[in-house]
Amino acid sequence: MLKAQSPIITTASGKVSGVEENGIQIFKGIPFAAPPVGDLRWKAPQPVTPWNGVKKCIAFGASPVQPPPIPFMCWSEEYLIPKEPISEDCLYLNVWAPQKTTTKKAVLVYIYGGGFRSGGAGCTIYDGTAMAKKDIVFVTINYRVGVFGFLAHPDLSKESSHKTSGNYALLDMVAALKWVKNNIASFGGDPNQVTIAGQSAGAFAVNFLAASPLTKGLIKGAIAESGGSILPSSIRPAMHLNQAEATGVDFAKSLGCNSIKELRNKSADEILNANPGAIGPFEDGYVVPSSMLQTYLNGQQNDIPTLLGWNLDDKIMGPPLTADKYVESIKSQFGTNAEKILAQYPATNDAVAAVSQGEMSRDQTFGVQGYTWASLQSEHGKAPIYVYSFNRKLPPSSPANDFGAFHTGEVPYAYNNLHTIKNRPFIKEDFELADQMSSYWVNFAKTGNPNGAGLMQWPKYMKQEKQVMVFDTKLNVAPLPTDKKLSLLSTLY
Repeated sequence: MLKAQSPIITTASGKVSGVEENGIQIFKGIPFAAPPVGDLRWKAPQPVTPWNGVKKCIAFGASPVQPPPIPFMCWSEEYLIPKEPISEDCLYLNVWAPQKTTTKKAVLVYIYGGGFRSGGAGCTIYDGTAMAKKDIVFVTINYRVGVFGFLAHPDLSKESSHKTSGNYALLDMVAALKWVKNNIASFGGDPNQVTIAGQSAGAFAVNFLAASPLTKGLIKGAIAESGGSILPSSIRPAMHLNQAEATGVDFAKSLGCNSIKELRNKSADEILNANPGAIGPFEDGYVVPSSMLQTYLNGQQNDIPTLLGWNLDDKIMGPPLTADKYVESIKSQFGTNAEKILAQYPATNDAVAAVSQGEMSRDQTFGVQGYTWASLQSEHGKAPIYVYSFNRKLPPSSPANDFGAFHTGEVPYAYNNLHTIKNRPFIKEDFELADQMSSYWVNFAKTGNPNGAGLMQWPKYMKQEKQVMVFDTKLNVAPLPTDKKLSLLSTLY
């Protein structure tokens, strides 16, 4: 590996040094906001204190406070943050930039998943080297998760100049995007050509950011992998500020605290180990001014090119119910519409019911969000939208690890990072797929259109034709195969 001298860049807060490897300049652990600790816990991100000299930025900053990362099911260590450091002092970002030229390069900012309760930018599969080699500037950012990222409380709302609280995680993302706007030109990036991308909770966040007035002028495109926030759901019910504040009051009482000051005096571990109740973005009247559905119906979103999709086996569920139990659960959940659901997700026997439950998990959690988002953007927006289905069943390291095209499985393909995954017998077609997917992503970041030389033509998604790109060992453009299922769910939700 060829290494050069440490590159030094001047940011608005001071100089940073990184490393250069094979023509790519890499900066890790650049602070984009003040540490959200002490009196800044549960406050909007504050400006960084400028520094003198050169800050060495060659290692990832700490991941946000969360339970210890432990591999489970299909998610091996490459999909998880490093075990340490983990800290409240976590508001750092990372930049991979090709060598500077006179032309400013498009920027892609990646937002990690983790259910808004875990995650961090230091995961191996988020490495930006391969994307930078395709001539864009790649950025990964941290944000607060769990109760640290979303606690609302009447006292916190009183402290705020906007009279709201919670949604600190989204505000962290906005602060990172403002940092990119103000600083990325120094790294060779174009501050006026910034695309946000995210997977799972990161995709939910991308949807909120694409709809938020706080990001106007900061983003020109959006990529959402397995996630969206258009509709309330069983895993992310609709919540308003007053409900979130009431949850926060109950949380404080559970720790014996009668004030925010007392709560801020609790240790991070005490906060982490308490039960905060519902956690995640909500309608606060500021970051999220109104319901996402209404925002898109009214055309009030940032009307930007969008690329989204989900995976064939995008399911998050425990052991399947028997056919009888499954039918009972459908009747309980859907009432008079249960028969319509069972016609699309049948329960002829236990085996059929197990398949239906997997498809229901995928479609209820991820599919219906992307489907509705795509429909609304194509119908009410002017900017194009492109939709994919990731169908490549990842080759398992063992029969017990065969989870198909599992949730998060597309990430190392989309960012050309298959080389970071251990113990999976990838074949030539996998590496070709990763090269193709990452090229679509890079083209989209550059132009708002994923198409380019040497790639199969990816049509815009239109509400009538519903043509999607199917990613597998061979690419294919086809009508959305789950249209009837998702149309029904979208109508019922």
